[in-house]
Amino acid sequence: MANNYPKLHNAAWPGVVGKGGDSEPIIPLDTLLRLTANAEVDGVKFDGIDLFITAPHFDIDSDKDAVKRMTDHIASYGLKVGSFVAPIWGGAGGGSAMGTADDRKRFVEQVRKACAIGQQMRELGIRPSGGIRIDSSVGVEAWDKDPLGNTKLIAQTFSEAADVAEDYDEFLVAEGEICWGGMHSWREMVKLLEMVDRPGVVGYQADMAHSMLYTLGYNAEADRILPKDYDWSDKATLDAAYRKVADALRPWTMDFHVAQNDGTVFGSGDHEKTGRHCQVDDPNGRLDIVKHAGYWLRDREGNLTKRMRHLSWDGCMFPNAVMEAQETWNKVLGSMIKVREAHGWTE
Repeated sequence: MANNYPKLHNAAWPGVVGKGGDSEPIIPLDTLLRLTANAEVDGVKFDGIDLFITAPHFDIDSDKDAVKRMTDHIASYGLKVGSFVAPIWGGAGGGSAMGTADDRKRFVEQVRKACAIGQQMRELGIRPSGGIRIDSSVGVEAWDKDPLGNTKLIAQTFSEAADVAEDYDEFLVAEGEICWGGMHSWREMVKLLEMVDRPGVVGYQADMAHSMLYTLGYNAEADRILPKDYDWSDKATLDAAYRKVADALRPWTMDFHVAQNDGTVFGSGDHEKTGRHCQVDDPNGRLDIVKHAGYWLRDREGNLTKRMRHLSWDGCMFPNAVMEAQETWNKVLGSMIKVREAHGWTE
């Protein structure tokens, strides 16, 4: 029998992130639901979708009736719901996790609203798994003015958010991206999680692509693992470096994104350098998706952790023409099926 766990989810936020304004139009949630529901490989389909809890996809201020309508709407596509992205940034109604008391209060309140929606969706039976994704909501340059003091402040905010999450029987996952202060290196990420010290309530969201950038030391040269003159054809050196990152963060990992990356970074406006996702079959992709997924889904001895009940594909910053092509999601689904066959199980 083919493995049926972890469940396979698509992510809705690539339809919003980097879209709107002077960029390409935001891709409607319905379009992403349709593309996800219609993807199929050898009779296997996506099980669900992960959501960005922000307008125009799904308003964070939705009341219970609106949440029920959204639940019924997603269910009509034959999909479950998994992890959420909470809009904890200043421009989205939140604030910096190391900012003023008001900033941090708004951050925690956005987490509370997302947790309330998550709890309701669990009670309605559409959301069997998934956490609430957060980050420090501040850049590396600002954090670097007082590394220890600022990490302590971020940890305090995360702890307050954890108290709220526990009230709703939810958990929080901090996505390791090199653009977020206090989370911009693998060592700083571990330090922050240890300082929060709420295992099972605050953990790590391992995006395969973003986590790989930790090995290159972008925004944290002291924590680089790969040599400066690294030759990408040297696969063994990459494997060892990537395993070092995964070994450090795997004990904290509670949510997982399958993704591909070409090892380059970019920054726009005042946004710190961050990574680029690639299409699953991009010839410049640096990851062996199936092999490197195993670094997160299996322990040091190679045993399945079975901690993640679902996997999500993260394809942020793809052009709309790519994202609106059905073949894109068939290829993604095919890759995720291979990950599940290699590192999944049957229930």
